[in-house]
Amino acid sequence: MKFFEHKEKDNSQISWEGEKKFIDALKRGEEWAYRRLYREYAPKIGSFAKTYFGTDDVDDIVQEVMLRIFKGIKKFKGNSSLSTWIYKITLNVCNTYYEKFKKKSEKVFSVENDEEDIETDIPDKEKDVQKEVESELLYEKINKVLEKLPENERILIKLRDIDEMSYLEIADILSIPEGTVKSRLHNARKKFKNLLKEEGIV
Repeated sequence: MKFFEHKEKDNSQISWEGEKKFIDALKRGEEWAYRRLYREYAPKIGSFAKTYFGTDDVDDIVQEVMLRIFKGIKKFKGNSSLSTWIYKITLNVCNTYYEKFKKKSEKVFSVENDEEDIETDIPDKEKDVQKEVESELLYEKINKVLEKLPENERILIKLRDIDEMSYLEIADILSIPEGTVKSRLHNARKKFKNLLKEEGIV
C-alpha cells in the first residue's frame, strides 16, 4: 500500500527553473547575478572572440558584449537559451569590430613560431614539467593551424567540437539552417584535418 507518492522533477525542468531564476535576477539588476554572469560567460565570450579573430587581444570585445547584455537583458524574452542569446550578441559584436577595422588593415593572424630549445638531458623530477610544456606547445600548434581556416569555419569547429553545442543551437546563433551547419562543419573539419596532416600533427 502506498501512503504517498513523490514525483521528482526531471533534470531539464530543474535546469530551466534555475536559468529562469538567474535571468529574472539579472533583469532586476541583482549584484550576485551579474557577478555570476561575468564569471561564467566572460571566459566563453573571450574564447569565441579569440577563435573569430585569431588573437588574444579581445578584452574590448568582452567588455562590449557584457555592456550589450546589461542593456538588453530586460528585453530578453527567452525564445532561446540564455547562452545562445549571448553567443549571438558576441557574434554580432565580432562582426561589427571586423567591419570597423577591415578598411584600415587586413586581419592579422599570428604565424610566429615560438618554439624554444628544450634540453634533452632533463632530471627525472622535471619530466612531468617537460610533458606539460610539450602538451602546451602542441595545443599552440593546433590553434595556429585552426587560425588558417576562414573565421566562419573556425567558429563552427569552436561551437561544435570545443563548446559541444548542438547543431540546432549553432543554427540559431549563425541564423542558418541546421542542414547547412552540418554540411559546412563537415567541410571545415575535412580542411582542418588536412592542415593538421600537413603540419605533421596527426
